[in-house]
Amino acid sequence: MLTQAFVSPLRSTTRYPGRHPGCELVTAGRRAPRLAGFLKSRLRASIVRPVTEIPEHLLKRSQARRAGGEAADAAGTAAGTPAVAQSATPAVATPKAEVVPAGPPPAKPDIPVVAAYKARKKIPVWAMVTLSILPLWAFMYVLALKPEPVKAIGPLGEGAKVYSANCVGCHQPGGAGVAGGAYGFTDASAITTFPHIEDQLRWVHLGSPAYVTAGVKIAGDPNREGGPHIAGSNGVMPPRGGGDFTDAQILASVCDVRYSLGGIAEDTEEFTKWCSPGSAIYRALQAGTATFDNVHTQFDGVLEIGSVPKEGTTAG
Repeated sequence: MLTQAFVSPLRSTTRYPGRHPGCELVTAGRRAPRLAGFLKSRLRASIVRPVTEIPEHLLKRSQARRAGGEAADAAGTAAGTPAVAQSATPAVATPKAEVVPAGPPPAKPDIPVVAAYKARKKIPVWAMVTLSILPLWAFMYVLALKPEPVKAIGPLGEGAKVYSANCVGCHQPGGAGVAGGAYGFTDASAITTFPHIEDQLRWVHLGSPAYVTAGVKIAGDPNREGGPHIAGSNGVMPPRGGGDFTDAQILASVCDVRYSLGGIAEDTEEFTKWCSPGSAIYRALQAGTATFDNVHTQFDGVLEIGSVPKEGTTAG
C-alpha cells in the first residue's frame, strides 16, 4: 500500500517535456519501484534505530563557535561602517527642567480678631509662673497673719478636757444645749442662772436627783430674769457630771462653762479667785488640802458648798 501511495502520484504527475508521452510513462514506471524501496528503508531506519544523544561537550563547542561567528559578523559590520568624526568641543547635555510640585493652596487670611491676637505681645513664661503661684502665696500670707489659738492653761485648760470627754454629749459642742433637754451655756446663761459660782459647783457635785429627793426646787437664782430653773424639770443632771471627777476637775469644768463657753470677760474678781491659772483655791483642791466641804473655811469670801442640796442665792 505504501508503494502504491508513492507510485500513483509519480505516475500521474511526472512529466518530461520534449519526450514522447510513452517514454514518460516508461521512465516513471522504472523509477517508482526504486523510490518506493528507498522510502521504505528510510522509514524503517527512523523507526527501528534509536535516537543518538549528542554529548554535552559537543553542544557547548557548537554554541561557542556560533557565538564567535556572530561576534565576527558584528565586528565586520562595524568595520564597514564609516566612523563619524567627533567634534573637538564636547557636547553639553541640556539640563532637564526641574518639575516643581504644586504646593498647598495659600492659607485663608485670619479674621481681624485672630490677627490682632497674634500680633499682640505674649506674656513671658516667668510672668505666668509668678501668677500661678500667687494664690498659694496669698493663702500662706493669710495663715501667717492669723493668730494662733491660745491654749488655755490652769482651770480653763483642764475644764475644756473634762467637758469634751463627758459633758459634750448632752450639752452639745460649744455649749449650745438641747431645746427641752440639757441647758445651754452660751451668752452667759450659766452666770445668769448661778450668779454665785458656789451654787453651780454644788449643783454639779450633787446632781438633780439629790435636789428632787431633798425637795429643793431652785438650785440657782430664785429671781432669775425669765424665771428660775426648776430642778428636774429639764432632764436629769447626774452627780459629778456622770463621771468620777475630783473636786478640782469639777471646778475646772464649771470655769470652762462660765467663761470659755459663756463668753464672759476674764477680768472679774470671781475669775481671779476661782478660775485663773494662779488660783489658790484650784491649787488647794488639786493638792487635796481643800474640799467642797471645807473650802469656805480656808478662803475668805467663799460661800459654803457642802454635800447637802440648798436653795440658790440671788445676785448681789
